[in-house]
Amino acid sequence: MKKKNISYRQSGVSIAANDALVTRIWSQLRRTQDHRVLDNPNGFAGFFRLNDPVHHYRKPVLVGCCDGVGSKVLIAARMNRLNTVGIDLVAMNVNDLVTCGAEPLFFLDYVAVNKNTPARTAQLVAGVADGCLQAGCTLLGGETAEMPAVYKKKEFDLAGFAVGVVEEDQMITGRDIQPGDVVIGLASSGLHSNGFALVRKIFFDAHRYKLTSRIKGLRRPLGEELLVPTRIYSKLIYQWLKKNPGTIQGLAHITGGGLPGNVPRILPRGCQAMIDTSTWQRPPIFQLIQSLGVQADEMYQVFNMGIGLVAIVRPAVVKSLRAYFTRQKFESAVIGCISKGRNQLLLVEPKTTNR
Repeated sequence: MKKKNISYRQSGVSIAANDALVTRIWSQLRRTQDHRVLDNPNGFAGFFRLNDPVHHYRKPVLVGCCDGVGSKVLIAARMNRLNTVGIDLVAMNVNDLVTCGAEPLFFLDYVAVNKNTPARTAQLVAGVADGCLQAGCTLLGGETAEMPAVYKKKEFDLAGFAVGVVEEDQMITGRDIQPGDVVIGLASSGLHSNGFALVRKIFFDAHRYKLTSRIKGLRRPLGEELLVPTRIYSKLIYQWLKKNPGTIQGLAHITGGGLPGNVPRILPRGCQAMIDTSTWQRPPIFQLIQSLGVQADEMYQVFNMGIGLVAIVRPAVVKSLRAYFTRQKFESAVIGCISKGRNQLLLVEPKTTNR
């Protein structure tokens, strides 16, 4: 009996499509790169020069972060809008990276798809490149995997990691935080990339909304609101620290776990953060989710609630730092203070009184 020939393409993977994708995305990498990247177009790895005539490090410490976008990618796939979640991917990494004071150097992505359609996959990588430009780092390379047995039609997943550098004596660890310090919150752009399992449950399972639904209080259709990219803070913070080293005692990226789960991670022993929840305006998306049946405590445990990054500083720095944020078009608010206590965050909402 004659054996039937079976090809890789028949199993759902196209080598030709991968080759076409590489050609498409090379220009995306190029637009993020500077003189520190060494040419290696057909190599198996990317080269990044750490010391060069412009950058001189005394005691450099390399810093690495790894993260993904989570189930926000399901919304992007359903809407067939693929050029924003790459920004989320970069943001989730570089915002973590800068919390220790590091400058993001380069980023690498991993894109897993059901079917590698070069035009669609290139949109995902273009979003990553956009995020790298916002962050001031290089897209050094990446990997694409075509896995039809793992992902459903048009589904995909994103992961990536960032590498940065910080001088050892300028690392921000939180150990210098002390009672009397001030907590500044930088506004988020919305949900960012956390809590989407609950988001999908509340909107699409419990209340049967559609991605095209226009809901009172939201400025855009629901799907577009959910896909607003994560705000990138790394370039903003790093440029401040470059000119004002030692002026920020602690930084926390507000991701999964919200304020209560992330701020205590940087508090030294004997310190607690008192956060006044009336000091900033929460974006309408959070008010809407809570009105649909999520308890307030749960909201603060799952979502950023309008604060994407927290900076803890001495009182004398508050005015100049907030003025800098304003000049750079980033909204901020003094949202609390550090006091003596256990390593915890206490949410306080002042009670209103009738007059």
